[in-house]
Amino acid sequence: MPAPSYKLNEIFYSIQGEGAHTGTAAVFVRLAGCSMECPFCDTDYSVKFEKSDAEILDEVKKYPAKTVVITGGEPSEQDLPGLAWLLNENGYGVHVETNGAIIFDRGSVAHLAVSPKVYVDERMLKAADAVKLLVGAETDLEDIKKYFKYGGGKTQIFLQPLNNTQENVDLCVKLVKENPSLKLSLQTHKFAKIK
Repeated sequence: MPAPSYKLNEIFYSIQGEGAHTGTAAVFVRLAGCSMECPFCDTDYSVKFEKSDAEILDEVKKYPAKTVVITGGEPSEQDLPGLAWLLNENGYGVHVETNGAIIFDRGSVAHLAVSPKVYVDERMLKAADAVKLLVGAETDLEDIKKYFKYGGGKTQIFLQPLNNTQENVDLCVKLVKENPSLKLSLQTHKFAKIK
């Protein structure tokens, strides 16, 4: 049986710029493709190349970090559990960033961050370690407030200002002050101009 082939946009080594692990060195594996195609998305998730899971592991091994962030596009549209298992078996802490629309077994995933978009499965919200909500001037605040109930226990709710504009930062700060269990998540990699 041939090894699974993954469609990728890029693999790179950097610093996690947002969420619970801000400041952590990590290898980022950006899987290509996302069926949602949200109009506000600023990520290039087009297919640039393909690799097997073993080839991805070989690429990851070139870097000293033991944390791998699998992101996209939407990683759950490919064989995410298989890739996470292989990385985990080789000593890597696997973090996944997903929109939560597709259910998958998070067995080998050390940190699961769900960022709801058009649709999200409630089971993924309940399984998440972090729920990341994008907030901007045009955001329906009543719509995002429905996710606040998933916070508490092991799950943290992060508010992330769209495009890091001051207006959106101020709105997030206001919401965090009104709901102290929430956390502000700035995209520090963009402020610091880190890839």
